[in-house]
Amino acid sequence: MEPIAMSQEERDRLEWLKRARDGMISQRKAAQKLEVNDRWVRKLLRRMKAEGDAVVVHGLRGRVSNRRIGKPTRERAVKLLKQPEWHDFGPTFASEQLAKRHQIQVGKETLRSWMIGAGLWKPRARRIEEIHCWRPRRSGFGELGQWDTSELWEYIEKNGRMVDVYTDRDSMFTLPRRKGESQQERQVADRLTQLGRSLRELGIGSILAHSPPAKGRVERSFQTAQDRLVKQLRLAKVCTLETANLFLENEYWPEWNEAFARPVKDFPNLHRPLTEALDLAAILCHAEERVIGNDYTFSFSGQRYQIQREHVQAGMRHQRVRVELRLDGMLKARFQGRYLSIEECGARVPAPSPAATRKPLRKDHNAGGKSAWMQGFFDRPAPPLWNSIGVPK
Repeated sequence: MEPIAMSQEERDRLEWLKRARDGMISQRKAAQKLEVNDRWVRKLLRRMKAEGDAVVVHGLRGRVSNRRIGKPTRERAVKLLKQPEWHDFGPTFASEQLAKRHQIQVGKETLRSWMIGAGLWKPRARRIEEIHCWRPRRSGFGELGQWDTSELWEYIEKNGRMVDVYTDRDSMFTLPRRKGESQQERQVADRLTQLGRSLRELGIGSILAHSPPAKGRVERSFQTAQDRLVKQLRLAKVCTLETANLFLENEYWPEWNEAFARPVKDFPNLHRPLTEALDLAAILCHAEERVIGNDYTFSFSGQRYQIQREHVQAGMRHQRVRVELRLDGMLKARFQGRYLSIEECGARVPAPSPAATRKPLRKDHNAGGKSAWMQGFFDRPAPPLWNSIGVPK
């Protein structure tokens, strides 16, 4: 007699059927244990006389599934995945793109087994890592925005001012504590970066994460986007910045939102509108304080600037003026809430020391993103003690 492979559950079911057959328990009792009705128990007992113990084994065991994908489809999918454009695709993303671009409908786990069999994918060893629980979602749209140096200007113009932003502790968001400085002394000093000053003037709160896993959602989404977007651009034969932006707006983002985004229509919109008192060009800029000299000039970035005669007023000497280097490269000076007319002077100030020179330009430090010449300024600390409308206290 050929042995029959059974699971423990099937063995238990067989035991209850045998007890009902031998009269040790009633058919109703056996039906309760098997979680079926009495009629099905009687049918199983009749089949048991002809099939024996195999009655509890599913009839399709060992047979090829009727839903099995044909061999030609499998060979076609593997052939596509062996092409150079697909060399770094994982099973999940490959399954989506095969369905989209070649109408090959195959589940990710089935495709995973095909790729492993073809040597295109190596299964990773499962390991238990430290678990970081997700932060509960806020109750409203715009109540807390996870931010990582993307375009702030464009977001605010489109949606309005969010309540708080949640960022990491990069130097563009916060300044490190000085040596020997206590936490209270740091709070009293109120030192801000340029982005920190901009957020304060916009009335947006800043929450700093203590570890990368604390920003798990946005960090994981960046990792996914960096993996998928590069591959999709390659498959779409995108080679220029203009076509890449069109692809991003018309194809990639709609697909991303459909797959990963959570609808916000059921949540209250807590974004606050921009008012006339909030000038984005004056807020999203590099702003520093300078002292007006006896000749009504001030220095900035190695150059001296003269305040025009019509804007000179009594008591202006030795006072502080706010200098704004805009994202379009324009330089503005504001004194007591009023903009001044200025022009460059011929004399230059002495060159700064090496410690005071700005860092190399970094594109990701752009708060609104229009001029590359001024990007290095965003690494410098901003002057403290500015109120919400940018007038010195």
